[in-house]
Amino acid sequence: MVRRRDNRAQGPGTPARSEPAARHAEDARLGAARHLNVRHMPTWLKVTTAVVAVVLAGGLAFAGYWYFRLQSNISTAALGAGSSRTDATDDATGRLQILILGSDTRDGKNSNYGSTEDSTGYGNSDVMMLMDISEDNKRVNVISFPRDLLVDIPKCTDQKTGKQYPARSGIMINEAMKEAGIGCAVDTVNKLTGMEIDHFMMADFNAVKELSNAVGGVEVCISDAVYDPDSRLKLPKGTSQVQGEQALAFLRTRHAFADGGDLGRIRAQQGFLSSLTRKIKDDGTLSNPAKLLNIADVITKNLTVDDGLASVPAMVTIGNRLKTIDVGKVAFVATPTVPAASDPNRLEAAQPAASQLFAALRKDVDLTDPDGKETPSPSATPKPSASSTPSAAPKPTAAAPYDKTLQPITVANGTGSPTRTQEIVDVVVAGGFTQVGQLEADTTAKTMVYYGPEFADVAADVAALFGIPAAQVAPSSGVAGVQLYLGSDFPSGTKFGKTTVPKDIVNQTASDTVCQQANPELIVR
Repeated sequence: MVRRRDNRAQGPGTPARSEPAARHAEDARLGAARHLNVRHMPTWLKVTTAVVAVVLAGGLAFAGYWYFRLQSNISTAALGAGSSRTDATDDATGRLQILILGSDTRDGKNSNYGSTEDSTGYGNSDVMMLMDISEDNKRVNVISFPRDLLVDIPKCTDQKTGKQYPARSGIMINEAMKEAGIGCAVDTVNKLTGMEIDHFMMADFNAVKELSNAVGGVEVCISDAVYDPDSRLKLPKGTSQVQGEQALAFLRTRHAFADGGDLGRIRAQQGFLSSLTRKIKDDGTLSNPAKLLNIADVITKNLTVDDGLASVPAMVTIGNRLKTIDVGKVAFVATPTVPAASDPNRLEAAQPAASQLFAALRKDVDLTDPDGKETPSPSATPKPSASSTPSAAPKPTAAAPYDKTLQPITVANGTGSPTRTQEIVDVVVAGGFTQVGQLEADTTAKTMVYYGPEFADVAADVAALFGIPAAQVAPSSGVAGVQLYLGSDFPSGTKFGKTTVPKDIVNQTASDTVCQQANPELIVR
């Protein structure tokens, strides 16, 4: 009997195929069947497949539509105006500083709030806040800068025109972006705080109205019924829901709160943002795609950001970080100020409180619990022996007593902060040393206490006033008496190695419901 054979050669070990299988496949290498017979699919499977295909196509189209819509809404500007960054931060995991600005320009949609003669072009910053997100993503500090605060504005270059503007001193901080653009405001805050801002967001008047409408209003509280004819804010005593024009009036008014100054306005703005934060968290907005898209659409239409933040994924990254933070750890702070010596109608940074605040921020201290996270003090470490550190000068145990009022003490400021000297001098004088001189010195990294012949015991006592370790006390033939040479390792406070946080620096956290004090002159009955 003759066996039927397939026309194709089969190699060794290749399984023989049945005749039906051979008819299904034109090529043995493709297997038993190369396509799905749709005609023989069950009806339910056909329907399910069609529905899945439609949903996938629709989802992709929906996502694509919103991505391009939000992306096209975004306006950008340069992050700086001439300064160079030292490093880049990972927005998803690193510590992050974002400068939030409110523009007072009267162009376009803002023309209802004044003429372009009032403010045009880059304009002034009507609001200036620094949002600082901790690296562990457990805390947010929001630091407000009064717009009347006098500061030093560095040399700035308009990144659009290339025009350069010289450095200026004693200028209101809200004018920093007026000439050279938003980047100059960023550089100015960097100079003031010693920090390095990663991004900025600038919104106009219209953003406040539309955002307050998008969330269905924001709850605010005031001690008495008030009417401000300038901003047209009119509120009854107690709690109210504000949105649209009233929300904008609440944030813009300069006279309705406290004594009618900028500090009362800042506290009201912080109260508004605290309430807004609670509402967004309580409503689950950051976890609700529909609500989030609506808010994102409103914000991006009225927002200018730096190039590094000018993408939907970048903004989503920031949103994802914020949604997990406890509102009790969102701290609202105002820069400590006093009336300016040059003009009592303006403000200047209050020292040493302002320097202490900025130093605490640079060290990432938890402002809501400043004692909960401290940098270990070098003075707490075991002191080296004299044999291992010849320059160390332990206090003599049997030294003869001396008269503190007769000892020559000099404070040399090498921190780079001119206001630091007086703060340290005050401590030395309070310690009983009345013969204290001041000396501006070259910046240095390490704080030292130098002493001349026969002043070792005095030097040890001066060091003890500040908790400076013995390893940083040394003899010097060029010093008459004792010289305390401050370094950048002692930038603030009066205890070396310990960050000093100004008392009651936090105005409120986002978990606090605060009722604003009405300006007595604008209370209505």
